Amino acid sequence: MPDDGSDMAHGQSPAFLEAQNRYTTLYQQGRYSEAISYAAKALNLGEEEFGPDHTTTATLINDLAALYYTQGNYAEVEPLYRRSLTIREKALGFEHPDVATSLNNLAELYSALGKYAEAAPLYRRSLAVWEKALGPEHPNVAASLNNLAELYRAQGNYAEAAPLYRRSLAIKEKALGPEHPAVATCLNNLALLYHDLGNYAEAEPFYQRSLAIDEKALNPEHPLLATDLNNLAALYHAQGSYAEAEPLYQRALEIDEKALGPEHPDVATSLENYASLLRETGRADEAAEMETRAQAIRAKFE
Repeated sequence: MPDDGSDMAHGQSPAFLEAQNRYTTLYQQGRYSEAISYAAKALNLGEEEFGPDHTTTATLINDLAALYYTQGNYAEVEPLYRRSLTIREKALGFEHPDVATSLNNLAELYSALGKYAEAAPLYRRSLAVWEKALGPEHPNVAASLNNLAELYRAQGNYAEAAPLYRRSLAIKEKALGPEHPAVATCLNNLALLYHDLGNYAEAEPFYQRSLAIDEKALNPEHPLLATDLNNLAALYHAQGSYAEAEPLYQRALEIDEKALGPEHPDVATSLENYASLLRETGRADEAAEMETRAQAIRAKFE
C-alpha cells in the first residue's frame, strides 16, 4: 500500500505536487492502472528535487512499487521495494516505523509469490518495530498482525492465524471505528479463515459485514468491493446456493474489469469462479469461454 506520507518532504515544484496528489487520489479511488503514470512522474521529479537517497524518494519508490503490485507486475515490484528499504534503513535506522512499512511491503510481495519462508521473518521484524515505536494498540500494529495471520492461513496454520486476526480486528475497531475499510479487510480475512475450515455459518456474517462497510465507504467500482463480492459468492457457491452466488460473481467481474483492466490476474480469478458456477448449473459453453479467457490472462503472467 502507498505510504501515508509521514516522511514526505514538501516539494517546491508544482509539477511534483500535482503528480503526487493525482496518484494518491487515483489510488484511493481504486483506479490503480491510471495512477501508475503519475506515480512514475512524481518519482522522476522527486529524485531530481530531493536526491536519490532522500526519504521522500524512498516513499515515492514505495508508492510506485505498491501500484505495480496491484497490477500483478511483481518483477517490477521487488527491486523498488528493496531500494526503498535500503534508503530508509540508511537514513532512519533499523527501528523506524517507515522501515517497518518497507519490511511489511516486501513481505507481502514474497507472500503473494508463495515465498513464505522469506516473508515470515520480514513480517515478524516489521511487527516488532511497529510495536516498539508506536505501541501495541496502533493501527499499523493491527495491519502487521493481520498480514502475519494471512501468511499462517495460506500455510494452513489456522490455529496460529485466528488469534492474530482477532487481535488485529479489536485494535482496528478501537482505533478507527467499526465502519472503517480497514476493519472490513480484517473481517473479510477472518471470514476466509472460517470458510477454509468449512465453518460457513460463522463465515457468512463476517463476509456480509465486510461488504456492508465497503459498500458505504468506498467508490462503487473499487476493487476491494469486487473481493468482498467474490468471497461472499464463493461461500454461497460452496453451499450450493447458486441463485445467491451468481449475481455477486457477475458484479465482481464487472468491477474488476472496469477498475483493473481486462487482463489483470484478479479478472482471471473472477472468470474462473464464475465459470465454475456455470459448469455446475449446466452452462458448459459459457463456462468454457470464461475459462479460455482466464487461461490467456494467466499465461501472460507465467
